[in-house]
Formats: sequence, C-alpha cells, structure tokens
Amino acid sequence: MFEIGTSLREARVRQGLEFAELEHATKIRGKYLRALEDEEFELLPAQTYVKGFLRTYAEYLGLDGQLYVDEYNSRYVAGEDENPLRSRSQPPAHERRLATRLVLAVVAGIAVVVALVIAAWKFGGSNSSDQQVAPKTKKHAPAHKRKAPTSVTLDIRATHGYGSYLDVHVGSVAGRQLFRGTLEPGQKQIFRSSKLWARIDAPGNVVVRVNGVRRELPGAGHPRLVLALPGGRLRLASATA
Repeated sequence: MFEIGTSLREARVRQGLEFAELEHATKIRGKYLRALEDEEFELLPAQTYVKGFLRTYAEYLGLDGQLYVDEYNSRYVAGEDENPLRSRSQPPAHERRLATRLVLAVVAGIAVVVALVIAAWKFGGSNSSDQQVAPKTKKHAPAHKRKAPTSVTLDIRATHGYGSYLDVHVGSVAGRQLFRGTLEPGQKQIFRSSKLWARIDAPGNVVVRVNGVRRELPGAGHPRLVLALPGGRLRLASATA
C-alpha cells in the first residue's frame, strides 16, 4: 500500500514539471491533476474519469499506471456493488414462470437424449465388443509460463567512491528523461516504468536492483555501463559513449 497523491507529486517535482506543461501534454485539466495529487477524487466528474486520468498521469510521469489504478480500486472502490444487475428490480411473475417452464423443457430434452444414447450403447455394444480400442495417449499440457512483469522497478544506490553520474530515460536514450545528475555516496534513486534505459558512469561505485533483485555489475576498469530493461541487457560502453 502506498500514498497515491504523494507518489505522483514526488515524481512530478523530481522531474521539474509544472501543471501548465502537464495539462498540455496529457490533455487533462490542471485542476484535475492537482486533485489527483491531493487525493480529492470527488472533484473529478466520475469514477471512470478518475481511473482514466490516474492511469494517464502516472504513465506520463514514467510510473506504472495499472499499479495506481489497482491501488485506487482497493482503497476507494472495494465493497461497492460492481454487478449492475444486482441493483435491478425483479422481473414480473409471469416472466419468471415462463423462464421456469423453459428450464424444465430443456432439462426434459436433455434427459431424452441421454436415454437414447444409453439405449443405443446397450443394443450396439455386442457388435463392437470384439474390437480392441486403442487407449488414448494422454497429452501433457505445457507447463504454465509465468507472465513477465508489466513494469520495471530500477533501484540505484551510490555506495562508495565519488558516486556515479546517471542518465535515465523511458524506453531508450531517445525517450523522456527521468533523471540526469551525479548520485553521491549514500544517495539513491528509484524509477518505475514499463521500459527503462540507464547509463551509469563508474558502475563499480553503485548497487543496482531490478524488481528487488540485485544485479552484479562490473567493477573498476569499466568507466561506463548501459542498462536496458525489462530485458535486463547489460552493455559496456566506451568512455566516449
């Protein structure tokens, strides 16, 4: 469980974005974006708009939009009647009687078909008793493959030395920039998106975790590293890359 509004606000402030710029980019009015950060969801037109705006805003900030929608559902939608048929009035009595008769007719028809099948099997069984039926080979269903995560969480922490210079984008080096600067020892940055691209100078000075799992990076002698996610591809880059 996390704070929806606080997380959105921190991501916006970290990237130095203003509401006027976000309103133009997301096509969502600035007062609604501010309401999402303040968790004043009642100011939005309807619950459907809340989920759509929340997903769009989070993904523009490089976050996992579905994660925020799920958190909103668990906190604000849980317990509500999600089946609109339950709120409708009961049908008239004559319609209920007609439905009952239809069900009985279907059941009777099934019973007749079953009786005919049993009779055919009994009378035709002697003709086929001498025939050997090869047992069917049971096919093993393929093992269920675990779905790949829809989002990536990249945790970079500077541990020693003089820190490391980072350049992080959404998707690729041409994607929207999430962070650029020097990470001093003891500092860390966390990024979430469906795809991430990161250039790490002095990888021997940092600890990197992808979805909570630590990745082993090359140590001294490797001035620069490029990390592409979610594939987790590591590529050593030259000093001028």
